[in-house]
Amino acid sequence: MVAAYRGYSVILFAPLAAMLAVMLTDPAAVPTVFTGLFMEKLVGFVKLYFPVFLMGAIFGKLIELSGFARAIVASAIGLFGRERAILSIVLVAALLTYGGVSLFVVVFAVYPFAAEMFRAGEIPKRLIPATIALGAFSFTMDALPGTPQIQNIIPTTFFKTDTWAAPVLGSAGGLFVLVVGLAYLEWRRRRALAAGEGYGSGHSNEPECVADGLTVHPALALLPLAVVGIANKLLTLAIAHAYGAKSEVVLTPGGKPITADVASITAIWAVEGALLLGILTVLLFAWTSVSRQFAEGTKTAISGALLAAMNTASEYGFGAVIAALPGFLVISEALKAIPNPLLNEAITVTALAGITGSASGGLSIALAAMADQFMAAAQAANIPVEVLHRVAAMASGGMDTLPHNGAVITVLAVTGLTHRQSYKDIFAITLIKTTAVFVVIGLYYATGWV
Repeated sequence: MVAAYRGYSVILFAPLAAMLAVMLTDPAAVPTVFTGLFMEKLVGFVKLYFPVFLMGAIFGKLIELSGFARAIVASAIGLFGRERAILSIVLVAALLTYGGVSLFVVVFAVYPFAAEMFRAGEIPKRLIPATIALGAFSFTMDALPGTPQIQNIIPTTFFKTDTWAAPVLGSAGGLFVLVVGLAYLEWRRRRALAAGEGYGSGHSNEPECVADGLTVHPALALLPLAVVGIANKLLTLAIAHAYGAKSEVVLTPGGKPITADVASITAIWAVEGALLLGILTVLLFAWTSVSRQFAEGTKTAISGALLAAMNTASEYGFGAVIAALPGFLVISEALKAIPNPLLNEAITVTALAGITGSASGGLSIALAAMADQFMAAAQAANIPVEVLHRVAAMASGGMDTLPHNGAVITVLAVTGLTHRQSYKDIFAITLIKTTAVFVVIGLYYATGWV
């Protein structure tokens, strides 16, 4: 946490921290654990999820280069009005992330418009990071059913569910986060207005004013996002029907068969296929505007995908090593003392996400170490596995946004603000998001809805 907060690479410090822990336990075991556990888990994570990171980054970059993101933001401003700046920015960020655009790309795409609208509305700039966080880092990241973000995909490989798991609970949880989050930000805006605080001056990283006018029709701009959402659902059904639970092919007579456990990766294949179709849709309708910057734009997207995937994979390897040490047994036994399986899962996942500063990292660590335990307890209590999926996904996006979280550091760097200025409001959104997990658990026990 200290290394990440100070800006050092997790790719470097996660293995160092893990091997230090092993050294304190058994120095002779360091080489074996590094190669046989840390690297095995790191490579396994990349094998499963890197294509999702890659195609998500490319899709988001093409949405930006094509002008589609700008058209969506501009049409939202026209629909809701510039006086409703907070609502407009939250909904646009939510639409982009739910449509498959990486949340890091959303920060860059939305910030210039947020700055212009907040400046015109005399809303303090320090509220922009929390506004973007509510739209991009919360309910569309892991609560709403079908979201193609990685936090909603990881549980599918452990629970053999799909990204549409527990749609009623996910939708209810997402609505709770949206309504309470907007109410909080509006309360903060009104307090600032009453105190005579405006946008402020002397800020750094101020963007140039955004020119008015749409270069792309909003319906066309929304088309790739709709393609990703619809294709994700259709492919989830089609892949299971076409391949069954397992696929085995032999490319040459007498050759070694190549197998894939389709049941555990159907959701990954579906999201990859949906993002590919989204990319092709953008290229089909905006090749002229995209082609000029395609080479450099995709290089940037690929670099970002590599960094994001390796950061998370390194944290995943770190977690696997820690989970194998004697000290983790103490933690595991303490968590088993929580009798309710859903509360146990929620607290475990959100605690590990907070420690690692990563929703996907904490989620992967928790499920790799304890998914079987969670499923056994849920089965004994007659809890559907889809509920486990949704609770785990939502819990990962709760306390993950502590100060050392990569997305928090990114949004503050892009907006030119500091933790001192803006983190308090980001943390408030974090608390709302964490509370939503327990609201969903309570809703399930009260109604039995899934």
